[in-house]
Amino acid sequence: MAAEAASKTPEPKVLAAFEAAKGFMPLDEGLALYAAAAEAAALGLPLLEVGTYCGRSTLLLAAVARAAGLTAVTVDHHRGSEEQQPGWEYHDPELVDRAPGLDSRMDTLPEFRRTLYRADLEEHVVAVVGRSPQVARLWQGALGLVFIDGGHTDEHANGDYEGWAPKVAEGGTLVIHDVFPDPAEGGQAPYRIHQRALESGEFTEISVTRSLRVLRRTAPADARTQS
Repeated sequence: MAAEAASKTPEPKVLAAFEAAKGFMPLDEGLALYAAAAEAAALGLPLLEVGTYCGRSTLLLAAVARAAGLTAVTVDHHRGSEEQQPGWEYHDPELVDRAPGLDSRMDTLPEFRRTLYRADLEEHVVAVVGRSPQVARLWQGALGLVFIDGGHTDEHANGDYEGWAPKVAEGGTLVIHDVFPDPAEGGQAPYRIHQRALESGEFTEISVTRSLRVLRRTAPADARTQS
């Protein structure tokens, strides 16, 4: 059954929540993600994000899911990616778990839950706490949209792509964040999986907004990648 149509632009309350939430996605990329999710929602399948952090982009998928009568799923271990650890560029000391014995480990889960609560979107999201490849092995169904925004090492980016891209339904959408063709602008792992997607012949790029790439599945997944 087709889902209800979702608007291509978020309502003002969702935009305000997005801009107030902790995170790194700029507004223009957020609007492009929302529009891609709204179009993908027509398939009537779940929308899945890899890399929750504090829920900034999750709000957009949740708002689309609410409007379309679907569910947004977000996957993260909530211990922070490499660049968010103490001493690194994107470290936020407010997100450190101060409980004794945890050695200042990152824990973004409480802030993520607050983000959804403030926007009144909790009931439209299923949050899966775990490592992306492990969760992907458990996931059996097709997805209308997969948004890859997890770890930026080759190991993590390839794991996300190999685990989740084969689950994008025909006509569904694959979105990849932080794609920088120029190494001077950013890390290359997301760019490399973007190139893998194009070279596979399974995906066609349909839009570019700064570092956000939106691709459509135009050919079935190779059966060898679905095992």
